[in-house]
Amino acid sequence: MKTLNDKVVVITGAGSGIGRALALDCARRGSRLALSDVDEAGLAETAALARDAGAREVHTAALDVADRAAFTAYAAAVVAHFGRVNVVVNNAGVALAGDFVDLAYEDLDWIVGINFWGVVHGTKEFLPHLIASGDGHLVNLSSLFGLLAMPGQSAYNATKFAVRGFTEAVREEMLIAGHPVGVTAVHPGGIKTAIARSARVSDKEDQAATAKLFDEKLAKMTPERAAEIIVRGILRDQARVLVGMDAHALHHFQKLTGSRYQDIVAKVSAKVMPAKVV
Repeated sequence: MKTLNDKVVVITGAGSGIGRALALDCARRGSRLALSDVDEAGLAETAALARDAGAREVHTAALDVADRAAFTAYAAAVVAHFGRVNVVVNNAGVALAGDFVDLAYEDLDWIVGINFWGVVHGTKEFLPHLIASGDGHLVNLSSLFGLLAMPGQSAYNATKFAVRGFTEAVREEMLIAGHPVGVTAVHPGGIKTAIARSARVSDKEDQAATAKLFDEKLAKMTPERAAEIIVRGILRDQARVLVGMDAHALHHFQKLTGSRYQDIVAKVSAKVMPAKVV
């Protein structure tokens, strides 16, 4: 795929953050957009911005990516509307902070349903249409935390490592079958989005302090710059896209230190993580 002009691009989680930035980047390139989110107000704002930015067409729908039946119906509606699908970006995601021993099953089900099953649903429902397009590309959002583990992020790590392995395997299958579908796993570092502020936390975590640490110390890159890097990765058919200097640095750190990185991360994190709620 050399251009996104006139391509039908599906983006989940398009109501804010990286999803919105991707929608606007694609709009400026003349794409036809299928945008979804559970946040209908945010989605409507993104759609208006995308139209102003030059999108050839914008289709919107409220969608909980964890709801399999809803996703199946959504994919059918998108294909019926546009007649084809060229790019799918499974971007929707949430965060859950807390030591594993303190996490509730309900919250674990919630994050797995969105971060992992949402990606699986989007891939399963749209992949046949990407193949049929003759010029398809699948993009699944993992994370820097899909490359190395962090304390207090066991559930998030689990979903993002799963997305990474799933995506890489699907890419290999496309190559073996000779299907005209590129597949990219994206690993953003700290991006200036609301993910930490809207995250769930265990009863032992200070929500405000956790969000403040992310917003003030870890989130360094704008969603707009992240979108530029992701789109460039699509057009270059990259298998893996690292977004941000932190993603590049910590990925190389993990490779150089092997499993010993866990000991180093534990020591550093103990000094900077917010205190537990008593």
